[in-house]
Amino acid sequence: MTSRQPRDKSNLRVAVVAGGVALGMVGVAYAAVPLYQIFCQVTGFGGTTQRADASPEQILDQKITVAFDANVNSSLSWDFTPVQHSQTIRIGEQVLAFYKASNSGSKAVTGTATFNVTPVGAGAYFSKIECFCFSEQTLQAGETVDMPVSYFVDPDIVNDPDMKSVTTITLSYTFYAVEKEPVKTSSASRPRTNSTVN
Repeated sequence: MTSRQPRDKSNLRVAVVAGGVALGMVGVAYAAVPLYQIFCQVTGFGGTTQRADASPEQILDQKITVAFDANVNSSLSWDFTPVQHSQTIRIGEQVLAFYKASNSGSKAVTGTATFNVTPVGAGAYFSKIECFCFSEQTLQAGETVDMPVSYFVDPDIVNDPDMKSVTTITLSYTFYAVEKEPVKTSSASRPRTNSTVN
């Protein structure tokens, strides 16, 4: 009897430690996504662009070309294209570009855009001030809208040795459908129909 007690305590200790590790891993998994998003936004990792309140005061004479790419997920009945294929801009200059979206479906649809730039290292220097991608977009059936993006390329890009040979940055968007919860109506709020008996 006395020989079992140490073994039972040891097993209990192992179970408690294993349970603690499992709970810790669940917590890390939940924290990983927002932490990864913050990491990408701060570093430009994976071509993630930056967000800024205003353009820099310094505008260089050096120029760079920004190309525009547009994609639509198959779940969304939209046509989505850049209005301009590219812009050659001065580094540090705030510029306005447009995309055009059309809902070719038979009902209103809400979409949201993911985005990145290539080469991926340029993400740390590509900043948006205003963008349609900052919020969900709803288009009525048959509606066509222009979607603006105000951006600049940070002058610090010229000090990055890895960016010395970069002459073109491609800004790419992909629109996806947003799944909305169906609106539930109570029996009190449902429209009443009158029926007559002949």
